[in-house]
Amino acid sequence: MSFSDDLRKLYAEQPILLAPMAGVTDAAYRIMCRRRGARLAFSEMVSVAGLAYANDKTWRLVVPADEEPQICVQLFGSKPEQFASAVEAVQERVGDRLTLIDINMACPARKVITKGEGSALMETPELAEEIARAAVARAQVPVTVKMRIGFRSDARNAPELARRLEDAGVAAVAVHGRTAKQLYTGQADWSAIDEVAQAVSIPVVGSGDVFTADAAVRMLRETAASAVFVARGSYGNPWIFEDALALYRDGVTPPVRDARERLAALREHLTLVHEHLPLMARARTFATWYLKGMPHAAQWRGRVVQCTTYEEFMALVDEIEADVA
Repeated sequence: MSFSDDLRKLYAEQPILLAPMAGVTDAAYRIMCRRRGARLAFSEMVSVAGLAYANDKTWRLVVPADEEPQICVQLFGSKPEQFASAVEAVQERVGDRLTLIDINMACPARKVITKGEGSALMETPELAEEIARAAVARAQVPVTVKMRIGFRSDARNAPELARRLEDAGVAAVAVHGRTAKQLYTGQADWSAIDEVAQAVSIPVVGSGDVFTADAAVRMLRETAASAVFVARGSYGNPWIFEDALALYRDGVTPPVRDARERLAALREHLTLVHEHLPLMARARTFATWYLKGMPHAAQWRGRVVQCTTYEEFMALVDEIEADVA
């Protein structure tokens, strides 16, 4: 059985995946989502150049927490030889809990594409293929690629690039239904994802505008994608994974989470950050996601950004709970 077959089977068992997100999918975030149905979770994107002289801070992005049974590690860069070395280093460091290695050809951030990395690789398909071959040659796990439908609207080359990557030994590709130039504006083109899925024999993961359980199910049913990436749709809603799976498999309508349940989840998430990350700074961002739609949400958001310690965050949650009681 090939790596592609392995992934197709894996996606059939769990088609709702937590996408890699820079600055978001740290150990605490992954654990929150895993506890609510995300069996496959990805790291933040990790620089292959950075891994060449990795310190503890860099490896913290890669190595799963004790509670995590697996991790998918996403790498970015532009030099094939650095990808080859990074693949070996990640495999050695993570060991049996490494499910796959993903290559980022989707990130549209200016600081990434100006170095020829991320989605800029869609403009250099020969280099993209060379990188994929270098990674596959050293990998003992499946190598996948995340891309966009093209770099610009007049250069939507995802089907052609996906075929090249398949020839290079890539086991699956994920496609975000926007061009790099679109960033996250406009509407994701799911038909373009389907076009890629029809062009290759390896599994395709769809991505873009999956903000609800219903959207995840619609993407699976309206395209030939084998699985769906949930990214921004998980912000303040880690339940989206179990909700989407229940809706897809059994037709169960997702329940509405009230303020108390969302605040309990916020407490849990804050505790995970306290346990797994060196600083609480990231909590300022995700805490506001859980507060969306609550009474006096704007007031509480203003208070959240003033918190600096675990104790301050938890005391604020106490106040919010008393307010919504």
